[in-house]
Amino acid sequence: MPRYEASPRQNLLMSGREQGQDRTSGAPGLLGMGLVLVLALALALPDSLVLWAPAEAHPLPAQGHPARLHRIVPQLRDVFGWGNLTCPVCKGLFTVINLGLKKEPNVARVGSVAIRLCNLLKIAPPAVCQSIVHLFEDDMVEAWRRSVLSPSEACGLLLGSTCGHWDIFSSWNISLPTVPKPTPKPPSPPAPGAPVSRVLFLTDLHWDHDYLEGMDPDCADPLCCRRGSGRPPASRPGAGYWGEYSKCDLPLRTLESLLSGLGPAGPFHMVYWTGDIPAHDVWHQTRQDQLRALTTVTALVRKFLGPVPVYPAVGNHESTPVNSFPPPFIEGNHSSGWLYEAMAKAWEPWLPAEALRTLRIGGFYALSPYPGLRLISLNMNFCSRENFWLLINSTDPAGQLQWLVGELQAAEDRGDKVHIIGHIPPGHCLKSWSWNYYRIIDRYENTLAGQFFGHTHVDEFEVFYDEETLSRPLAVAFLAPSATTYIGLNPGYRVYQIDGNYSGSSHVVLDHETYILNLTQANVPGAMPHWQLLYRARETYGLLNALPEAWHNLVYRMRGDMQLFQTFWFLYHKGHPPSEPCGTPCRLATLCAQLSGRADSPALCRHLVPGGSLPEAQGPWPRPLFC
Repeated sequence: MPRYEASPRQNLLMSGREQGQDRTSGAPGLLGMGLVLVLALALALPDSLVLWAPAEAHPLPAQGHPARLHRIVPQLRDVFGWGNLTCPVCKGLFTVINLGLKKEPNVARVGSVAIRLCNLLKIAPPAVCQSIVHLFEDDMVEAWRRSVLSPSEACGLLLGSTCGHWDIFSSWNISLPTVPKPTPKPPSPPAPGAPVSRVLFLTDLHWDHDYLEGMDPDCADPLCCRRGSGRPPASRPGAGYWGEYSKCDLPLRTLESLLSGLGPAGPFHMVYWTGDIPAHDVWHQTRQDQLRALTTVTALVRKFLGPVPVYPAVGNHESTPVNSFPPPFIEGNHSSGWLYEAMAKAWEPWLPAEALRTLRIGGFYALSPYPGLRLISLNMNFCSRENFWLLINSTDPAGQLQWLVGELQAAEDRGDKVHIIGHIPPGHCLKSWSWNYYRIIDRYENTLAGQFFGHTHVDEFEVFYDEETLSRPLAVAFLAPSATTYIGLNPGYRVYQIDGNYSGSSHVVLDHETYILNLTQANVPGAMPHWQLLYRARETYGLLNALPEAWHNLVYRMRGDMQLFQTFWFLYHKGHPPSEPCGTPCRLATLCAQLSGRADSPALCRHLVPGGSLPEAQGPWPRPLFC
């Protein structure tokens, strides 16, 4: 994929005058607001879209906003000739910006400046710049206007800590009940012959309505293999019939093939489905597009799974703009009511009334699939680094974590076990949200039986440790691989074997299996798709069980056993790893990610290497978070 690099000598104001464009674009307030929108887009979009580098990325959780924006700020300073921008001038500029935002700015004019900036910085092809700015401008400006980022914070971001402090996502804490934590008690292994539940896990389906066989898999846009991608050069093949090893999503027929071919992996007692239904064409999605994806794929799941209960969670791609999930206090057309209401209607056959009530409010819910098991579906968009609405207030959005504590305490009081499902893994969340979640998991370790997430598209896990010493493994979150191929992967799905439905069940994960469609084989002319078992976790990794300590030990075994790590690396990519080898920095960072159930917590990896710090990356790295 081509990289789009800024020309350091271009100047926005001069180019506007030379082309006879409207003179108001040079006004500090309007120009600044256009800059705000470009910076906000950089906050809202994944690195693979903003910085156009999908093949070389860090395997650790996505970096926070300052690290991401510091990579684009030098381009902004070059474009504007801000090499000698002083701190007082910067603060004066952002004071004007905030005043302008308070006075109901002309969003269209702000957008036109942002488009020009996007093109000058060559953040994306011109058509994508125009479409994505028009899509994001209204919500972005509204969120920024309400957040009122202070001049000191904005200039601390642009010029460094000597000019101000970026602290818009300040620390906060939820309240835990005064009930003492019970003595930790690891689950007992099930008796021989005890019932086992098979739980189908689907995540990141990413149906592309415009996927078209034969189109260019390596186009200039963020998503290819589709109408508008164009034909590839004669020297390269076009997109395959069932999917492609590139920055492409799936045609509906591949999802139909997956669902219709589940028989050998079943039967299933229930399904966990953790979101991301639409494709990655985030620059021109409408609400109608998102609702079509929701209803089409939900109907497909119901068609092929019949009476099997399905429990969904909300992904970050369900909304438009992508990652746009305002807290419930945002009302009117900016709210997420249009989406949650449609979800409640589509999923009503699977969810009870109380679950539908909280789904309509905040996109999360709880229910009891079996006696003795409570399932909690979290809306992880309220922890997301890319959810620009959290610029307004990131303190426990929608009160979801406090609600989670109440659910867990009630389950502990009843003696129930709990499964948590969600889309974005906790180790990839905003720091305060992630650390509060980690604290909750520590407190309720005896009650929590399983955590299940998606979002990264690859096959991994996150180990949780006791907060006091960060040395005793007490929980593990499983991050299942995606159904989609994006980017360069085989399609896949996961099946969990769980201690079954009987009195006294621990409901913990006993093992898991991963299934894939080998695209190389499937796309051979005349071939039929064959979904095959890729591996079983305990057998492949030599695990005594699937409890947290076993996954902790696996990480440290892989530190010294290169062959074992190469097996993990192959399976991490669903049987289609990148051609470049994963060297020592890559390997250690990948292993560190498996220990990082808490964001921005390097102490969790302190025992991986002598001295406790990871070597600096030179690449290549695993694929980024594409989500």
